[in-house]
Amino acid sequence: MPGGDVFARAMARIVESLPFGLNRVVAPSLVGFALLNGLTFTIDIGLLTTFHGGLHWPLPVSITVGYVTAFGLSYLLNRRFNFRSFAPVGGQLPVYVGVVLVNYLVWILGVGDGLAHVVDYRLARVAAGLCEAVYLYVALRWLVFRDAAPSRVAR
Repeated sequence: MPGGDVFARAMARIVESLPFGLNRVVAPSLVGFALLNGLTFTIDIGLLTTFHGGLHWPLPVSITVGYVTAFGLSYLLNRRFNFRSFAPVGGQLPVYVGVVLVNYLVWILGVGDGLAHVVDYRLARVAAGLCEAVYLYVALRWLVFRDAAPSRVAR
């Protein structure tokens, strides 16, 4: 995958430049995940703000629309560019849907909606997003895209 190779090399270069010995412990796929999911999280927050803050949709509906949009995009970007997976989509998609469903129920609605009763809904979503980032990287790397050997994950 030409685009995936370019992305993988760029992530490897970023990791090589990390200070304090971090280049020995940070995987290029973690940097790629952070960049791609930072982008999709920004889209998620933008949609949440538009639908709930601007159009006054109910918060759970606004969270869901932003979430589904962002995670569809996240799957495509991570599969192609970050993990460069070649496994059949038919085998990955049910696992991904399961990971996303657990993430949605626990981190997004559980933590995000729960915290929104105490703090601003955007701050609650960011806090939930930090929790979900750890969960999602682990799940994508070792469950969804497990066919991506470390050498293909740009180490």
